[in-house]
Amino acid sequence: MATDKPVREIRINPITPSESVLVASERSLRPQKEEERVPHDDREHVDSCPFCKGNEDKTPPTITALPDEKNWEIRIVQNLFPVLGTESDQGNISFGLQQVMDGYGHHEVIIDHHRHGIEVHEMSEQHLAMLLGLYRQRMEELFTSDERIRYVLVFKNFGPAAGASIKHTHSQLIAMPIIPENVYNEVEHSRNYYRKYHQCIFCSLIDEALTFEATIYNRESGEVRHKVDVGQYVIERSERFIAIKPFASRYEWEVHILPTQHQSNFMKVTEEDLADFAKLLKRTMQRLDKVLSGAQYNYYFHTVPRCDEFKDCDASYHWHMEICPRTTIPSGFELGSGLFISTISPEDAAEKLRNAIPLVDNDQVD
Repeated sequence: MATDKPVREIRINPITPSESVLVASERSLRPQKEEERVPHDDREHVDSCPFCKGNEDKTPPTITALPDEKNWEIRIVQNLFPVLGTESDQGNISFGLQQVMDGYGHHEVIIDHHRHGIEVHEMSEQHLAMLLGLYRQRMEELFTSDERIRYVLVFKNFGPAAGASIKHTHSQLIAMPIIPENVYNEVEHSRNYYRKYHQCIFCSLIDEALTFEATIYNRESGEVRHKVDVGQYVIERSERFIAIKPFASRYEWEVHILPTQHQSNFMKVTEEDLADFAKLLKRTMQRLDKVLSGAQYNYYFHTVPRCDEFKDCDASYHWHMEICPRTTIPSGFELGSGLFISTISPEDAAEKLRNAIPLVDNDQVD
């Protein structure tokens, strides 16, 4: 149910309470600078593109390719300009309050598709399942082969404002010897929640999204202050996964995808999981494209770290994917305070996304 009155609230992220979001719907009426939309590029092949099929000599050697290196649909290579590298071996340094860690790690590019201009919402479910499976495979290979790696982050940047420097559809993978702070905070807080309530906080949020409703009234006037309807944050649901609009969304059109049954480790998903995940991901991206055609975005996966510090977190943490469309430019207030500002209420955004009907399956592109 969409909100009729202007919303002005500070919402606390239940997963990491140190993060807050300021929802100020009246701000949408002011003149503002939005991120540019990316024109759709439907070219099959670009001669100058290093990621197009036939231009393999313009990239580092192939690490993995599916179905094979000659007839590849998806290809993984080393990043030509890595942020971390295996050749670095300077050791850790401390001087006074300053600390430096060796910039060791792996930085790889996953070329999502041989077609230059295809977007995620246009890919077939079968192709997306293969892509997701390759994410899983490469994460497992890096953890198994390199004991220095503590975390592997898989992410995608679409559009210059989201960090993409090459137009050809691609994702990236960075394996690092540290656990990123936002992942650390999620895992630590969810573990504390589990110790107190004996329940995964992500599972609790899914249960609330599917079963909880409440009306909060003003004590003096009796007017409705806030109403939560069952399912109002649910964007899409499949047999094994759910797409949810976070109550405290940092980005106005942010969507999270989670398995409905508890799973802490993305690397343990089954082939059946991947097929169902691909179906839900495609439909969610179709909804976002219908509402925000050409919007720049990032998506990334958070999974339980593989290290002794968090070896007891299988019951408390829940892997998930976060999709973050970049529709506005952060202001000085947001950068200075760490408070994200949303000019559309998550409830209204969720309703618009639910009303955007995805294409039927026969519109898939291989």
